[in-house]
Amino acid sequence: MMPAADTALVEAFLDALWLEQGVSDHTLAAYRRDLEAWAARLETAGGTLLAPGTTALPAWLDERREAGYRLASNARLLSSLRRFYRWALTEGRIAGYPLAEVRLPRVRPALPDTLEEVEVERLLAAPDVATDLGLRDRAMLEVLYGCGLRVSELVGLTTDAVNLRQGVVRVRGKGDKDRLVPLGEEAVHWLTRYLRGARGALMQDASRPALFPGRGDACLTRQAFWYRLKAHARTAGITRPLSPHTLRHAFATHLLNHGANLRVVQLLLGHSDLSTTQIYTHVAQARLEALHADHHPRG
Repeated sequence: MMPAADTALVEAFLDALWLEQGVSDHTLAAYRRDLEAWAARLETAGGTLLAPGTTALPAWLDERREAGYRLASNARLLSSLRRFYRWALTEGRIAGYPLAEVRLPRVRPALPDTLEEVEVERLLAAPDVATDLGLRDRAMLEVLYGCGLRVSELVGLTTDAVNLRQGVVRVRGKGDKDRLVPLGEEAVHWLTRYLRGARGALMQDASRPALFPGRGDACLTRQAFWYRLKAHARTAGITRPLSPHTLRHAFATHLLNHGANLRVVQLLLGHSDLSTTQIYTHVAQARLEALHADHHPRG
């Protein structure tokens, strides 16, 4: 248990993040865990969140490294604490920034898993579209890959979010921010086929809003879609690790490989910060380097 003063301080910080920046519940929970762990560490050393001292954090980070924590884990923790103390400084709760001298080696982001275009084509063709479930899954896969959605965005879609005539879908992303994403011809084609018959056949009450229903006419769950995705991957002969996010990575990487502007990809993915999108330039570069090594006479 944190001291009452530290508990109130953390709650005020999290409330500010939610009110001012629309930070998601998942992100708020991560900040809470980091700050609770830091407060517990300070309590054992006789400190508090507002009076951490200058040596407590470097010593703790060293201990975490020796205990086997990865550099990326420490970097994420340090990022949380920096954001907290910048807020505390802005709010006038501390007189000076206590982490000014704390540094970590720069962490190069890990390259996300992705799929080659031919693998994506095999995956999209895997569902048996002669069945209602197969047609639903094909439409879901086409929308997931064609729009680069997060799985939570995909399964949460409602019928009024789709405009087939204009070929766009309204997506509610992180922080409850909406964005319009083009569907593309293939996604429009498969959605049209699905909506003409399969969706109604899968529902007891077709007036319910879920675009892709699961049990009880509610939206299909993320876990259920993941299970279906893995089954289709086996049918397609894809053996590498695969998750719904892999298709989002493939969407971004393939766009960049075909010359898309990074800012456009950022908007389509719903990233608030361009630096988040830039990871895909590393993926595209790695692909180009591999092609050069395999096929160039001087590779």
